[in-house]
Amino acid sequence: MDLFRNQIDPNQNILPKDGTVNYFGPIVALEKADFYFEQLLNTIPWEHDVVHMFGKRIVTKRKVAWFGDKPFEYTYSNSTKRALFWTPELMELKKLTESLSMETYNSCLLNVYHSGEEGMGWHSDNEKELKQEGAIASLSFGVERKFVFKHKSTKEKVELWLGHGSLLVMKGETQTHWLHRLPPTKKVRTPRINLTFRTIEL
Repeated sequence: MDLFRNQIDPNQNILPKDGTVNYFGPIVALEKADFYFEQLLNTIPWEHDVVHMFGKRIVTKRKVAWFGDKPFEYTYSNSTKRALFWTPELMELKKLTESLSMETYNSCLLNVYHSGEEGMGWHSDNEKELKQEGAIASLSFGVERKFVFKHKSTKEKVELWLGHGSLLVMKGETQTHWLHRLPPTKKVRTPRINLTFRTIEL
């Protein structure tokens, strides 16, 4: 199933079953989105991500940062991170995201993909620290990239394009029944920054 490229209805569930995903499209004006992109790219203390898979330590090309209400720890792919305190820009984006999604979040994982050659494989955001069936809000800045969901049992797929300044919210049983990924592509040569606001159970 290939979604219309930019037909936007934030009340529509883009998944056919077993979860809820809403796409809001751009939530900030272009000039403001450009501002946030530059600020995040140049002021966030980005670090290469380190994951442990199949007994190997892998340093990713993409870079990450982790922020939150408190310096709590978050573990994924057998790698543990301690949250930094919010920057003014991240706090602004957090409040805007909360007002639109009608959810609350206490942390944010940031990723920067320097080009289309950097992506993310199939996974679910179901780490033990996360609020079960809690909302995860994905905010994108920079180049438009394809984002794909795949049902764990039926293997059916849903594809959409995440644009500059756009918001996607996943909630309910989505992480239980669906995988998602950011496919790599050689067609994209510029960066994308992704913010995933989430709730850690303290």
